[in-house]
Order: sequence, then structure tokens, then C-alpha cells
Amino acid sequence: MSVDHEQIAGHLLVECLVAQGVTHAFGVPGESYLAALDGFHKYRDRITFVINRQEGGAAYMAEAHGKLTNRPGICFVTRGPGATNASIGIHTAFQDSTPMVLFVGDVAAEQRDREAFQELDYGHFFGPGTRGMAKRVERIDDPERIPEYVMRAFATAMNGRPGPVVLVLPEDMLTKAVAARPLGRVEPVEAWSDPGSLRRLREMLLASNKPFVIAGGGGWTVQSAQALQRFAENWKLPVGNAFRYQDTFDNFHPLYAGDVGIGLNPKLAARIKESDLVIAIGPRLGEMTTGGYTLLTAPRSQQKLVHIHGSAEELNRVYQADLAINATMNAAARSLEVLTAPPTVPWDGWSREAHADYEGNLVPQALPRLNGDTPRGVVDMPAIVAVLQKHLPADAVLTNGAGNFASWVHRFFRHSGLAKGVKTQLAPTNGSMGYGVPAGIAASIATGRTVFTIAGDGDFLMNGQELATAVQHGAKTIIVLLNNGMYGTIRMHQERDYPAHISGSNLSNPDFAALARAYGYAGVRISRSADFEAEFIAAMEREQGTLIEITLDPEVITTRGTLSAITQAALKKQ
Repeated sequence: MSVDHEQIAGHLLVECLVAQGVTHAFGVPGESYLAALDGFHKYRDRITFVINRQEGGAAYMAEAHGKLTNRPGICFVTRGPGATNASIGIHTAFQDSTPMVLFVGDVAAEQRDREAFQELDYGHFFGPGTRGMAKRVERIDDPERIPEYVMRAFATAMNGRPGPVVLVLPEDMLTKAVAARPLGRVEPVEAWSDPGSLRRLREMLLASNKPFVIAGGGGWTVQSAQALQRFAENWKLPVGNAFRYQDTFDNFHPLYAGDVGIGLNPKLAARIKESDLVIAIGPRLGEMTTGGYTLLTAPRSQQKLVHIHGSAEELNRVYQADLAINATMNAAARSLEVLTAPPTVPWDGWSREAHADYEGNLVPQALPRLNGDTPRGVVDMPAIVAVLQKHLPADAVLTNGAGNFASWVHRFFRHSGLAKGVKTQLAPTNGSMGYGVPAGIAASIATGRTVFTIAGDGDFLMNGQELATAVQHGAKTIIVLLNNGMYGTIRMHQERDYPAHISGSNLSNPDFAALARAYGYAGVRISRSADFEAEFIAAMEREQGTLIEITLDPEVITTRGTLSAITQAALKKQ
């Protein structure tokens, strides 16, 4: 088939992305979308195709890019195995409410429905809706309609509750000649709080004695975070950040009460339960933020509940709110900041105590001692995090995947927050392992800022191959890898539920420092807290990325910053 390579659908598709302001697309190449790859070559001075090593890493990078920019992160994969590998990033984008568009190369139209090579029914696989992974799944059969489909994908990904969209690209469609032109840039639609609901909210605040704000979810901008802070200051409200949205509200602010997620400060949990009015701004109030639906009992909480969310479909879906407000974060926060507050409020002391409880939780519990020394091999992780706090710039991006290791940073690191001008946390609320390394690389490529990633040994090995992507594209990240030779979170639960029955959680690991060097990173290993600061400073000064492996005693696996049950039992026998 002879085609005009200057006017084919694959080129138009990439031109449409450029028109939407896309600067980076992430993916693994496939023969099913060669025409689109040729489009990336044609527009290489305006858009960069970041070549990944596995589709899961590519999808994570696109999701992280969406979190950072509030514009859809873009990922390209081939049919069948490529799409299924990328599904982990789609699931993350859905549960994290992140705008994203996944483009999947597909079999040619004449081969469809014959179980052709790598053929898959993407509508059924990605299954749009609350029980699926994507907000919308569509196939583009008519190349002249590419601008329409791209426009709709961007609008769907950004509007309401942000999330992922999947567009399927038949191979033969991409090679056809087209006359269509790109449509203009799509902007998200703002849904404003209605005046009646705002008056009702003010009445509920005035009738309250112990209010509490939980802020988080997708769609926050610098402007909305700053408006949220002014609302909290006007009404002297304590604010907690939802699970893995710890940069929504400034952690140094005297009204900050802590993060509402895994390893929750018991005093904060008690305070939320004691509250008489919870104002949830942005989070969907999932299992992690609600402590397994116990901090707020579902479907009807004991506290009065005001739920503000960008999607009307999310409101009153799990919790029946006393007041449900459908508004985007930017519009909601700007409405709330002008809500007239009284000269004094009865909960002033309540708010101060909430912040004092948070600061008290930053003080690590003392480790038990054997013969005057800490147990052999124990690294002081709170001290490690203190070094990060001391040396990382305020605009540094911190990333992590899922695992017990992440609790150290979640508990002890303080984010200045979006209100100070930048987003600084990238972490998967769906508890997806392997996210931190590719997310950090994407952040470095997109922003050029300092990027720090904390990973576990099991977590790192799920996407550690993306260090090759980092080196190829000039990204620099600093990775601290905690190596305890096991899947720590699983072992923690095993010790609780099946004591002394270790099964399926031990790991035999490679030399991580040597592996990092093989990829082109610097790689070092330490086993003492005292050695960390010098190595971290060297990593900050180094032009290339660095992996610092810390050998961690396998007994140090609890989320509360103390030793595990097995170690504590052993110490009692001494």
C-alpha cells in the first residue's frame, strides 16, 4: 500500500497531542502503531517520545506526569501484552483520580474478531465505570475523526473526577491519508458550589464545636491549595491530608493535623471520630483514608459530613452526606475562602491540640536496647528521614511505590505543600508496587527538579529496569533502597495472623548497588545511619542518578516506627 507520509493519520494523531500542549509521551514501541511513531519523528522538535523498557513502567510515568501537570499523561503501547502490562498504570490512574490517556495499537480492521495475533477486546478488559479501570474506552475507526476522539479523551480525563481514558488505534487506520486538522486545546470545566449549599455549610460550621477538614484527591492546583489554606485560616480549622496527598496542605502550618492514611496517628484517629463535623474536600473517602470505613462509618457517619467532590457520581455513592457539594477543587476552594467567618470560634484550642498531636507524632519511639546498644543491624530510619528533610530543597519531588518502607517518609517527612507553589508527592493510593522508580524518572524528565525515591527491595525489582530509561533520557533521581530481604508488608501481616509461619515472603536479592552501576547510575551500599548523610550529599552533587542501598534488619518492618513483634518477643526473653 502506497501512502503519503506527510498526511497520514498517525501523523495527525501526534499533531493533535501537540495541539493539546503535550510535551512528553511515554511508551514501548510496537509494530501496531508504527505510523504514530513516525509522527513522533515528524514532530520531534515539539514532543518527546520517552522510550520505556516495560509497559507498566511507561504507564506509571504517564500517570505521574498527569499528577504533576493536571493534564492527561500520555502513554503508547502495542496490542495484547502491551495493553495488559500497561493496565497497572490505568488502575492506578483510576483509583488516584489522575488524568491520563492510553493509546493502544490494535489489529487491522480486516483481522478483527478472529482472535488475531495479540487481539483483545479492550472494552471488556478495561471496562469503563466504577467496576472497571477506565472512564471511557473507544476505538478510532475513521481517521478523519481523530481530532474529535482526542478532544473527547482529554475532556473526559480532566472533567468531573479525573481519570484514565483508553483509545484503541487499528493499525490500518493509522496509515490512511487524512485531510482533518487538530482541534484547539481542551481546558477542564469548572463546577462551582451553589450559593445555597455554601450558606448551609456556613450554618453547619457555626453549629459545630469540633470540626475537621480532610483534603486530598485529584484536581488540586497551586491556586486551589492556597485558597484552601486561607479558608482554614479564616475559620481556624484543623486540616488533615488524605492518604498519599500529603502535599495538599502545608505540613508546617499551625493548623495541619497530619495525614489520614495507613499507620494513622492514634490521636488523630480518635480526633476524627470525636469530631462533630467532617468537611471532606476532594477525597473520594476510600478505604485507606477512612481507616477501613471506621473513622467515618459507612454508609452513614456518626459525624455530620460535608462531602465536596468534582464528580456528582461520587457524591452519596458510599457515604450519605449531610451536605453534598459538586464542585471542582479550584472552584470549591475559591468559594470557601470568601465564606465569612465569625470573629471567634469555639474550637480554637481543638485546632491547636490537633497540630500539637501531629508534631508529637514526629518524635520517633525509642528502640529497645540490648546490653546498652540498639539491636544489631537496626538502622535509625527517622534519622535517615531527618537528613532528607535537612538537605532536600523545598520543591523536591518525593516518590514511592507500595510497601512497609514507605511509612517512614509518610510519617516523618514534612511537605511544604502545593500552597507553597509546587506539587511534591507522587505516590499510588491504590497501593501499587513498582510505582516509585518510574514516577521519579518521569518527574525528573518533566520538571528538572530534584527527585527523591524511596523503595523496598521487592518494590524496586518490579520496575528497576527503568533506570535504563532514566540514563537514556538524561534523568537524575536519588533512590534510597531499603533491603531487608523480604516483602516486608506481607511479613508484618504474617507475623500478626500466622506467627512463626513464614511463607512466600523471603527474597533472594541481587547486588543492588552493582545493578545500579550497570544501568549507568552510581550505586553505593551502607549499613549504618551515620554513613548516610555523606552519601546523600554526594548524590545531590553528582550529575548522574544515584542508588543508595541500605541493608535493613528484617525485624524493622512495622509502620509505627518500632520493632516488629518477633523482635520485641525476643527482647523480652533476654
